[in-house]
Amino acid sequence: MPDKSHRAPPSPGPVARAATAVGAGAPASLPDLVALIRDREAHLRGHPGDARSWAELGAAYVERGERTAEPRYFPKAEAALRTSLKRAPKKNTEALRGLASLANARHDYRAARKWGEAAVAGSPKRWTAYPALIDAYRGVGDHKAARKALDRLVALPSGSPAARVRVLTAAGAVYRDRGWREDAAAALSDAAALASAPAERADCLVRIGELAGERGEPAEALRAYEAALRAEPGEHAARAGQGRALAALGRHSEALRAYQAALATRPLPQYALELGELYESLGLDGAARAQYDVVRARVREGGAGGVGEELVLGVFEADHGDAGAAVRRLRREWARHPSAAVADALGWALHRAGQDKEALVFATRATDRVRGGSARVALYSFHRGVIEREVGDVGGARRHLGEALRIDPFFSPLFVPVALEALEGVGGTAGV
Repeated sequence: MPDKSHRAPPSPGPVARAATAVGAGAPASLPDLVALIRDREAHLRGHPGDARSWAELGAAYVERGERTAEPRYFPKAEAALRTSLKRAPKKNTEALRGLASLANARHDYRAARKWGEAAVAGSPKRWTAYPALIDAYRGVGDHKAARKALDRLVALPSGSPAARVRVLTAAGAVYRDRGWREDAAAALSDAAALASAPAERADCLVRIGELAGERGEPAEALRAYEAALRAEPGEHAARAGQGRALAALGRHSEALRAYQAALATRPLPQYALELGELYESLGLDGAARAQYDVVRARVREGGAGGVGEELVLGVFEADHGDAGAAVRRLRREWARHPSAAVADALGWALHRAGQDKEALVFATRATDRVRGGSARVALYSFHRGVIEREVGDVGGARRHLGEALRIDPFFSPLFVPVALEALEGVGGTAGV
């Protein structure tokens, strides 16, 4: 008879796989998430006092809402997570972490910080409490706090490979914010090598592709996105990144198809905005307007689920709608989340509204690394350069427009030609 003692343990089923991923705050495949949600919903009908299962269900709703861009799952997530806290109000790290992740998904980073800090305070030695808090600190622009939280996370025992992957991806994000792109790339490459689940590996590869794109290396970015799609064919962020990279390489028909596929999988307003601007850069104004209508529609749908899209809507309105409305919207967002991204968007909206003196204050904040960040972003430098030209600072305009094109010569299909023309107008040369 065969010796059964040396057989490998059976592979975990979809519910167990999703529960492990959700418990670690890691991406899970959509079929596994659906299985986990059905399992926990059925279990809780007979065991409504099970706080842990409520927390798992809430976290699974958050992940499903993010993976499918269906904000209707977020109110369900909040109800489940708050029920978990009601059933177990003390040291319920799972529910607190889930609420932090939910707030991050809704772009409410102040609330995410509150819940994340509560999770860490209750369980300072549990690594699962830290990644959502780090994301929250990054969202409010507090890079110093994000670095401190990362230091505490790294000092904890790494535990399982899944834990190590989450630590490395958190490190990659913080290093990216600091401008340490080589360190970020190394951390993310290690994470991708360790990742065993396809969705987890795809997430790491998407981040690697984003880093390459920010360095102005679209061919390398495209390779990373294609690898992500091989790992997880439904990975919407990889499909949108593929569109971004293909557009930079001048492969416009393929880029349009990639963006359309991304929007079919997860119709995020950011993807619609990028596709609209690609259409506009190609002179396809009717198609661009249709995508801009999608931006507004998706923002409204997200708002029904509690998702705050003030930043993307402000950026959209500044360039393609009502600049005055963009200023008002982004002032409110700055009061809540004073990050470099919001400073840049508000500065640009002020410029579009004809308020260049104040615009330069915010553009300078963005490029001078708001509250401790140090990453250089081509779009921010472009915006600052254009504003400096308007206020008569020719030397500053030349410096920052040139910097934008050196950081990433392909940063926007719509605005790279504007940057080249503006740089020539102030006596500069691309690449110098």
